[in-house]
Parts: sequence; C-alpha cells; structure tokens
Amino acid sequence: MAEAVVRCLRDGRLDGEHAPALAVEGSLQCCPLAAGAMLHIAAAFASQVAAGKAQARGLVVVAFDRSPQVYLEFMRRRSLDANALDRCVRILDCYSDPLGWKQKIQNQQHQGNSAKQFSTNKDNITVYRSVKDVTKLMSSTTELGGGFEGEGKTYFSVAVDSISSMLRHASVSSISGLLSNLRSHEQVSSIFWMIHSDLHEPKVPRAFECLSTMVACVEPALVDPVCGESPGNMSILEQNYSKAKFIVRLKRRNGRVKHLYENLYIEGNDIKFDSAPSVSIEVNQSLVPKVQFNLELSEKERSDRANVVLPFEHQGNGQPIHIYDGRRSLPEAQRDPNLTAPALVDELKNPKSGTAKGEIHYFRDSDDEQPDSDEDPDDDLDI
Repeated sequence: MAEAVVRCLRDGRLDGEHAPALAVEGSLQCCPLAAGAMLHIAAAFASQVAAGKAQARGLVVVAFDRSPQVYLEFMRRRSLDANALDRCVRILDCYSDPLGWKQKIQNQQHQGNSAKQFSTNKDNITVYRSVKDVTKLMSSTTELGGGFEGEGKTYFSVAVDSISSMLRHASVSSISGLLSNLRSHEQVSSIFWMIHSDLHEPKVPRAFECLSTMVACVEPALVDPVCGESPGNMSILEQNYSKAKFIVRLKRRNGRVKHLYENLYIEGNDIKFDSAPSVSIEVNQSLVPKVQFNLELSEKERSDRANVVLPFEHQGNGQPIHIYDGRRSLPEAQRDPNLTAPALVDELKNPKSGTAKGEIHYFRDSDDEQPDSDEDPDDDLDI
C-alpha cells in the first residue's frame, strides 16, 4: 500500500488542481517506525524521479529532525548513486543550525561582521538558519526547487520531515499557510510531511489533515491494556518499536475515500512492508459506527429473510400464476371452496391444524362502478 501512496505522489497534479498531499501521522509509541516510513516514501519517490517516471524533476527535503546525511545514506542503500542524488535531490538543512547560533559563535571567533541567512556546504545541501521566518523558508524551498533541470515546465516535490519540530518555532496558522502555498504553487507537483499526533492537541493534526489528500497513520501493532495506569509490559513496548500498522486513507479525484492497511516492520537497517491478511475485516470494523442497536443480521435472521414469500414472486410450483388485484368476482369466489361460507364454518369447527387460523377476505362491490370524476371533491367546502 506504500507503493500506492508513492504512485499518487509520482503522478503529481493536474492542470487547475492543487498538488496532492500526504500527511504521515505517528506517535511516540512507534516513533522510529513513523520516521522509517517517511524515509521509505522519500527514497522510493526519489527513485521514481531518478528513473524519469515522475512528473517532478526533483525532490526538496526540508530536514528538521534528522541530519541530511541520514537521507543521503538511506537513499544510497536504495540503489541511488551519487549522480542521481546530485541531479534529483536537494536538502534544505534546518537541523544543523536552525536558529543560526553556531554561525554567530563562529563569526565572533573569526570576528566576521557579515552573516548570510543561509549558505551552501555541498551541491545538494543548503543550511537554513532562520526557521522562525516561515516566509523566507517558503522562498528558500521554491528557490531550491527551481534549480532542477528539465525541458519545458519544471516541477518539483517537497518533503517536510517534521511538522512537530516546526511548531516549536512557528504557529499552526503560519505553517498551514506555508503548506497551502506550496500546494498551490505552480511548480510543486506533490508534497508530503510527517507529524507526531500525540504531541499536540487533537485539533492540530486535524488542521493539517484538512490540507492533505492522503493520510497515513502509523499505529502500534500491540496495545498495552494498562498503559494508562502503569508503565506496562516492556516486551509490548519493544515490539511496538519494531512493528506497527500502516493505515492509509486515500481520497480519489472522484471524491471517494479508499482505505488501505499494511504491516510495517524493521528488518536490519531497512523498512519493510507486507500486506495484512485481514485488511478488509479490520478496516470495515473500524468504520462501523458505535450505536446502541444492532446493524448486522444474525444467521437465523438471514435465513428467515430468505424464506419470506413475496406476493409478486413466482414460486415455481407448476401452478398458473394468479396475481390478486382486489377484483375477484363473486362467482369465482363461490367456485373456490376455500372462500365459501360452509368451508369457513367447517374450518372453524374442525380445524385441520392444531390451532385455528384467521383469514381476511375482501370482495370488491362492483366492477361496473365508475369513479365520480365529474364532481368537484371540494364542493362541500365553504371557500
């Protein structure tokens, strides 16, 4: 299912639409796996870009939580060589010196009076030293994205590794405005970010979900039933750090929402995904609302419903099909032994079954009566 997410990011935007956006949500219980899922998506998307299969010509990674070397090393393990990385990946380093303190110390030591807002150490790594200024962060990101080579209109994608770290320096409204402006930028093909949902109030992750077209939740594989009252079992905590559930809600262009579910686990230094056997059962059960009445039928109720004889349904017993329309005449009723008065009296006196049964018989007064269509039915009203 992670491949389906990467495909949506790879296909990019259509004319007149905003760029597709993915929000990866994790928790402290499975923090390494959420970060690993973000690395996996970034490396898989970079591989698609390097192979020329994506709409974007490059990927700009805005790194807050990890060193740029972590991303480059992970992508190298995914068979991306140095040439592909230099051509398709740019990293805006907000991790090394986010507030510019290190540069100020160096300037004081070297008695330097001029300091740039950001500087470039390598061809594909740019150090950014003013994370509180969201406006300049936007311009620096688009400036890096505009440097990719390509014919015609050049698109690029953006990855923000931690919204939670950004919220330490800026407000929710400013960061959501940044993501919204990136989605509507004419050169941005797609965007994805990660947030630790349990570090914030519930309204904060929901605000960023509203900006996304896909939501990937990394949830613990095992839930400790006493985690709210006691530290819980250490083995459960250890398993949650090595295995988790990867649940994706994907909104299609026709408005329908598709739910996908996979298992996410760590194998060596890599992140692996495998399909869950009970994907439909678990997702469907989670979608059923919790109400006081039963929404499902039991086996007996299903059997009883299947045995109901419908009045308009041919029973297939070989008899002529008679559809009763309320116009049966009296001679026909007299020929029917079940509808004659003596037969009904005998049935009441000597019932065939153990219990007497009641029946209702209706006979139309006359087939020759015509409705009084010429008379006004409202004549008797004093209007």
